[in-house]
Amino acid sequence: MNLTLSDFFFNTPIYTKITVTAEDTEFLRQIFGEKSIDFDGFNPFTKLESTFRVITNLLPRDDIYLESGGFASLQIKCKRSDDIFRFYILWSPASNTLTKIGQYPSVADFHISEIKQYSKLLPNEKLKEFTHAIGLAANGVGIGSFVYLRRIFEHLISEAYGLALEEKSITESDFQKARMDEKIDLLQNYLPKFLVENKSMYSIISLGIHELDEKTCLAHFDTLRVAIEIILDEKLDELRKQEKIKAAKKKLEVLKGEIKK
Repeated sequence: MNLTLSDFFFNTPIYTKITVTAEDTEFLRQIFGEKSIDFDGFNPFTKLESTFRVITNLLPRDDIYLESGGFASLQIKCKRSDDIFRFYILWSPASNTLTKIGQYPSVADFHISEIKQYSKLLPNEKLKEFTHAIGLAANGVGIGSFVYLRRIFEHLISEAYGLALEEKSITESDFQKARMDEKIDLLQNYLPKFLVENKSMYSIISLGIHELDEKTCLAHFDTLRVAIEIILDEKLDELRKQEKIKAAKKKLEVLKGEIKK
């Protein structure tokens, strides 16, 4: 499965059973503190990217715990701020499954602070829906989280449609009768490149809502969340670029006026 410490601590919802295979032996050594390594993540307290390290010394010893299993408490430390984050797990050697049963801060806390950067792009209602999606997934609700992701996706399409309609490059009739993938094709000049190239996202999200079970939705939530963040990042980069251009033009006009004097 190629588990990583970052994925386990920051992305894996609680109560999600993870089957550990032979190729994950190194991961177990890292998570139980037998082998210390640094790993990257976001600190929701400082709101900064940072480096973390597992600092737990398991009692009984980690080798005994690996054989006997049971409940355990883990801690990781932010190397930038010295903040300590706590995690509670259940390890079952009989079934080779590892389950995170509690943590502070929550999975949602690690991601909600990050998405506040999109407040320039999304209205408050949609920003809240994005946080709801993350919060639901963090608490093991897969299908409900997909509902909110779809609303964000539909908002991006609706926003692009408004711009195209304003510029008279599309008719309401053509848009309304088109399927979602066709709508994306019609609006490709108004949408981020990543969205256009990955328009199947919508059908995947819709499939999750109508046909997939909670476990399957949860397994794929993080992939879709990151995909939507990439789309928003692309829009945010363009917005920042336009803001820089506008500011530069204004300063150049002032400079031109001063030189003429």
